[in-house]
Amino acid sequence: MRSLGPLPLLLAVLCAQPPSQKPTKPEAEMQRPIVVDVTRVNVLFTVTDKKGRFIIDLVKDDFAVTENKKPQLVSEFSAETDLPLRLAILIDTSNSIRDRFRFEQEASVAFINHVVRPRQDKAMVVSFDSAAELVADLGDDVEKLAKSVRDLRPGGGTAMYDAIFFACRDRLQQDQPRHKFRRAIILLSDGDDNQSRVTRDQALEMAQKADVVIYAISTNISRTEAEGDKVLKYLTAETGGQAFFPFKVEDLSQSFENIANELRHQYNIFYSPTPLKTDGLFHHIDLKVKNRKDLLVRARKGYYAPRL
Repeated sequence: MRSLGPLPLLLAVLCAQPPSQKPTKPEAEMQRPIVVDVTRVNVLFTVTDKKGRFIIDLVKDDFAVTENKKPQLVSEFSAETDLPLRLAILIDTSNSIRDRFRFEQEASVAFINHVVRPRQDKAMVVSFDSAAELVADLGDDVEKLAKSVRDLRPGGGTAMYDAIFFACRDRLQQDQPRHKFRRAIILLSDGDDNQSRVTRDQALEMAQKADVVIYAISTNISRTEAEGDKVLKYLTAETGGQAFFPFKVEDLSQSFENIANELRHQYNIFYSPTPLKTDGLFHHIDLKVKNRKDLLVRARKGYYAPRL
């Protein structure tokens, strides 16, 4: 296993090395730029009715897209059910989840076995307590991924934002072109970060820049909404994902099943931003089904334009 160590405060620098170690590669070689298509934006999204049932029979003309409140013309549309997945399973191994950790491990393993398709999908496993640790790199070896989960042991604080930041910047954005893959984080945590070097919004910005959807399964079973639950809701809503709150450990498997189903029932649209701006700023996207207030669209809230 390779420990990631604490991450830096600035988004542009390398992952911090322990004081006794030196980077093994030059900085320029270690950095991985985020590649963005300047001329078009793609948005993966899910449509459900108010009971949570997937709506899978919509066509391009059913949707209206605005960017910064200006209408956009959809140039391409598809119902994406078979795009290769690039998944990061982030598992909280802090002391706060010790009493239900074994069940979380088994539910995670079942999810990996069910979702990851050999020679098509890739997944990685990152544990985090006082620091984030890569325990299984991106790959399609289901047995290796499952073993990495079962070998985890709880203990320490919670560096959740660091784990999100690392997974997005250093791994999930690697395969290009971006629109040929679906990138998602499956996050198991109570959301109560107390160890990260990066902030919540820095972690979110990196997820948005890497085009990653965050799904979260809360480990808070108190039936009382805590601050960590609010954080999970925020991260998932901003990236187009969803947060689940199983109050019994036995319900964890259903939460994983819901995420697996959503990954297979998504639409994808492309549009060329009008006007086109390369200002490096965050551009808000609003996506709706025309004349259907009974349907809910779950999509990312926007994207960071490249700066040229």
